[in-house]
Amino acid sequence: MEEPQDAVPPRTLAEAAVAWGTSVPAQSTAPRTKAAAGPPPNPWATHQRPPSVFDGITAADAAPVRAATLASALAAGVLSALLLADGVAVNLLIVAVPLALAAYFAAQAAGRLPRGWTLAWGAGGLALLSVPALRDAGWPSFLAVAAAFGLGSLALHGTRRWPGVLLNPLGLVGALGPGAVWAWRGLRARTGGARGSLAPIVRAVAVAIVLLVVFGALFAAADSTFADLLGSLLPDSDLSDGPLRFLLFALGVLGAVAAAYTAAAPLRWDRIEVKPGRARGRVEWALPLVVLNLLFAVFNLIQLTVLFGGYEAALKDGLTYSEYARQGFWQLLFATLLTLGVIALALRWSPRDGRRDRTLVRAVLGPLCVLTLIVVASALRRMQMYVDAYGLTRLRISVTAMELWLGLVIVLIMAAGVFGARWLPRAVIASAAGGVLVFGLVSPDGMVAEQNVQRYVDTRKFDVDYVSGLSADAVPALDKLPEPVRTCALRPLMESLGEDKAPWYAMSYGEHRARSIIEERPLREGVNCYDLDVIDTSTDRSEY
Repeated sequence: MEEPQDAVPPRTLAEAAVAWGTSVPAQSTAPRTKAAAGPPPNPWATHQRPPSVFDGITAADAAPVRAATLASALAAGVLSALLLADGVAVNLLIVAVPLALAAYFAAQAAGRLPRGWTLAWGAGGLALLSVPALRDAGWPSFLAVAAAFGLGSLALHGTRRWPGVLLNPLGLVGALGPGAVWAWRGLRARTGGARGSLAPIVRAVAVAIVLLVVFGALFAAADSTFADLLGSLLPDSDLSDGPLRFLLFALGVLGAVAAAYTAAAPLRWDRIEVKPGRARGRVEWALPLVVLNLLFAVFNLIQLTVLFGGYEAALKDGLTYSEYARQGFWQLLFATLLTLGVIALALRWSPRDGRRDRTLVRAVLGPLCVLTLIVVASALRRMQMYVDAYGLTRLRISVTAMELWLGLVIVLIMAAGVFGARWLPRAVIASAAGGVLVFGLVSPDGMVAEQNVQRYVDTRKFDVDYVSGLSADAVPALDKLPEPVRTCALRPLMESLGEDKAPWYAMSYGEHRARSIIEERPLREGVNCYDLDVIDTSTDRSEY
């Protein structure tokens, strides 16, 4: 706080204390000697920083690290170095097992017992990690891994309110440094000769490795079948991969330690107090929303003609299906997002003096949610019209999935208005994670290829260049095409995979299935794909 320019500075400590609203100890009237006299207290030292919304969330001191936690973190680092350098597939699930065990042992040592939601979030995260194991496409796998990280942070922190739901991942990242210090102190304590030292465990592991190497080499030399099996199970080692594997080892250990430290001493995000907005008057609050409802109602009356097949009337200005759908879908998508923001702000500033105000809020926001659902339906109908005319692409299926999820969020908000909103944050996160899981499991690249193959059957039009850029997940659908279209669609796709197969732990089921299909039905040689008369030159390549 700044003082006025014309304020007179205090001349004594008492005047300074009065100015800052503090008190000073009573002074003795006895004269002080020169030796006892010290510098006068600093009145500025009594000033304290204003309270912050993050006060009180600091985690308590973590319990001493257990040997089982350190062993699990070491296992996570070793598996990361051995398996993750060749790609991402089922190896993510394998690495996640010791990481989860490290968190479990740390939480057990801290006296934290897993609850129902903790188990649900953890199981959901592991289920999401199955997407890279099943699908070759990188974009749904990336979404699944990101969602698994979010669910894992929820399981470790155990929050239930919006601040915690949104800030949990930051807490897990912030635990890297403190977790490393915590693990190092525990490692030093357990390797200093005390009871429970790690030295016997280290010696036992070293002896086991020596025995495996010696006898494994002998058995491999004695039997070629065993040697082939051993070679397929063990990862390839190359000195040039040393820096990468060391980095993966460090990341695996640090990630497991951060998860364990978070499980032992989580940040208390739910203690963040977000003050509600100032309640507005009924007229001030309701009038803008009523006007918005009327605007939505007029727009939706026009859209009902489109929803029930009145496209000829909608296209009376000479627009094509592509132009009509493209000019409206993105606007409707953004309108849905903005409506969710309007609802959030309206709830923050809503009047809340009693039952009448609650009834008013429901009467205004309820119709707005219903009208927004009609907007969602209109946007989806436009996209369906566009796909029927020009085929399905990755972007089109992605934005359609997002629009469907936004509609589900609106339904959840409506249910929260009836049954209460305490469960809403968890429900929204669960619906998002479930949507990402379903999106990955249904194989979007496979759906794109399937729809384009069906379009070829119906219209004899086919965009070979586009489908040949899909992932291996599209091969089963493209394999149904007649020759030579099949060869022209699959050849660039298989060339992108390469002739060298990835190890079993780094190969997705989609890639394995694609290679098996091509091995059973090899592609034709000498096919001139530039002379095909089925290539659709009218396809809209705008990637919308």
